[in-house]
Amino acid sequence: MVVRRARKRFAAGIGALAIAAAVTLGTTPAVAHAAPAGQTGSVKAESTTKPTAKPQPDTILITGEQIPESGIKVLQAEDPKLFRMLFDEVGWLASATPQTAAPQKGKMGPKYTVQILIKEKATQLYDLYPLATGGPRAHRPAAQPSGKKSDGWFYGRLSLSESLRLSGVPLKSKPDVVNGGIGGGVGKKLAADTDPMEDANQMFGEFRRLFLLNGAVLLIILTGLAGMAFLIRRRV
Repeated sequence: MVVRRARKRFAAGIGALAIAAAVTLGTTPAVAHAAPAGQTGSVKAESTTKPTAKPQPDTILITGEQIPESGIKVLQAEDPKLFRMLFDEVGWLASATPQTAAPQKGKMGPKYTVQILIKEKATQLYDLYPLATGGPRAHRPAAQPSGKKSDGWFYGRLSLSESLRLSGVPLKSKPDVVNGGIGGGVGKKLAADTDPMEDANQMFGEFRRLFLLNGAVLLIILTGLAGMAFLIRRRV
């Protein structure tokens, strides 16, 4: 009787140990599977790499008639205002729809080729005719450095010749077509700042001269009227 009870207790103890071992082994894989990323486990760490910014144009190269073979380079880092002026003249041509047909050969005037570069690599190319009859013209060749595009002709901006001249192209000055009207920085380095006090003094000087001139005219008129009144009174 005692031996039978001992056997039952031993068997119950063995069963409890087996159940505990099974539970322990069954939960261990789940714990390993739930391990944080970057530690022991099957979950991979997510990539945190950000996309790089698209490179922007930094150089404009001009070649053409009466320009040195090496061309004229306008760097965005050295003269940002002039670079922006030139880029505004041609940058829109990349995606624009052709506007006109090619002008007659005898009425095109001098040709200047403008290339837009990114880190010394050409990405856009255009032929400009700032003195064409009927207004400036621009040509977008089908063969572009960055790929083929539709060949097209466009009306250029009226400021095209002056923008090229300020870059060093040998063209005559046309101050009346520059943004801001006559005296809008033509013939001067665009990066230079003007003195506001000097402009104010000049403006007040003009007002003073105008006031003195009007005062002199008024004095002459009043003197004439007084003389006429004196003559009329004597006759009466």
